Amino acid sequence: MNFSEVFKLSGLLCKFSPDGKYLASCVQYRLVVRDAHSLQILQLYTCLDQIQHVEWSADSLFILCAMYRRGLVQVWSLEQPEWHCKIDEGSAGLVASCWSPDGRHILNTTEFHLRITVWSLCTKSVSYIKYPKSCQQGLAFTRDGRYLALAERRDCRDYVSIFVCSDWQLLRHFDTDTQDLAGIEWAPNGCVLAAWDSCLEYKILLYSLDGRLLSAFSAYEWSLGIKAVAWSPSSQFLAVGSYDGKVRILNHVTWKMLTEFGHPAAVTDPKVVVYREAEKSPRLALGRHPFPPPRVAAGPRSSAESKFEIASIPVSLQALKPVTDRANPKIGIGALAFSPDNCFLATRNDNVPNAVWIWDVRKLRLSVVLEQRAPVRAFQWDPQRPRLAVCTAGSKVYLWSPAGCLSVQVPGEGDFQVLSLCWQCRGDALALLSRDHFCLCFLELEEGVRAALGQLGDHM
Repeated sequence: MNFSEVFKLSGLLCKFSPDGKYLASCVQYRLVVRDAHSLQILQLYTCLDQIQHVEWSADSLFILCAMYRRGLVQVWSLEQPEWHCKIDEGSAGLVASCWSPDGRHILNTTEFHLRITVWSLCTKSVSYIKYPKSCQQGLAFTRDGRYLALAERRDCRDYVSIFVCSDWQLLRHFDTDTQDLAGIEWAPNGCVLAAWDSCLEYKILLYSLDGRLLSAFSAYEWSLGIKAVAWSPSSQFLAVGSYDGKVRILNHVTWKMLTEFGHPAAVTDPKVVVYREAEKSPRLALGRHPFPPPRVAAGPRSSAESKFEIASIPVSLQALKPVTDRANPKIGIGALAFSPDNCFLATRNDNVPNAVWIWDVRKLRLSVVLEQRAPVRAFQWDPQRPRLAVCTAGSKVYLWSPAGCLSVQVPGEGDFQVLSLCWQCRGDALALLSRDHFCLCFLELEEGVRAALGQLGDHM
């Protein structure tokens, strides 16, 4: 397992290209494109203002940089570095920008969500889509890139419009039985669209491509509802996380609840493996270290080396008492994600902030709990295999696989706080992002690491 040197970064803007060959990072108004393996700079672009959003086209040939404060988008080409494109939304302003799946159209959302402007890089034509709804997940493409679903708000009601991406013609338009539509997301196979209401009402609706309502699900009433939603890669399951601290799994046949996963602060099932992060005490071997031992420089607690120990059941996890009289209380399922092989589901309960729960989807039961020493900031699955990377805003990155769990110290001077992370598409590298810097972790497991994972696996 090797680490690169540390590079400068602004705004956590660092992304691998979809084909995994390149890595784009932003430093103020500069866009740096590197070779993802050697990290040599391939292109250096200068934008007109500080970059606030960066996104690759699906074919990895173009990259857009959005400068929301100036209402500008600049597009750069990797094949033709001298070519560039500038899109100025003018007085309409800009709050969001993204690529279409074909990588030749850009969708810009104007201020106050008055409209979405579709710009064509090939024909230089412009199309307009009215009434986009201001919500967290109001725009969703099918994975094959054929259709766009858009949440709309008109006449004080919620609607969904489905467009054909080849010519941006309207295919279907229907209203949704929601008070305040919060998000939409296609199943990976593109056959079913999930739409859910705001947190004030527990309701999730499932629609077919032609706009028919297939099913509606509500677990309870008169309490805060849905907080997070995730489809399984096979489209067979829909996981719905809610503010009551439970994840409910819906099946794709009847769209009824298959099971529910609770997140209590105490783990009592002896079949569950609890990995607890513990500070590693230094070992001194006679004849190999000077005596007295050298003084260790004082530093933040997060920089101390740590390891994972298997805790004895029952285990009590650290839980927070939520402040219910304020907005956005720290309760409920704030994050959930399926592994790429459809075998595991990782979740985080916000009022048990130091734990990651890993559920076995095949057996529909809790398999592993990772108890960290600090609140979990983010986690993400390796795109190719069931391997989970976790960060806690400290100087370490944590890796779990069915073979075991590892705590890896990020080398380098100073306290490198890992605030976010992203995988390369082949799973060979992991980008670790701090507030002002980033580095790459290359996942080439050495024999010692393999042996450590194997020993941990023997205890499971």
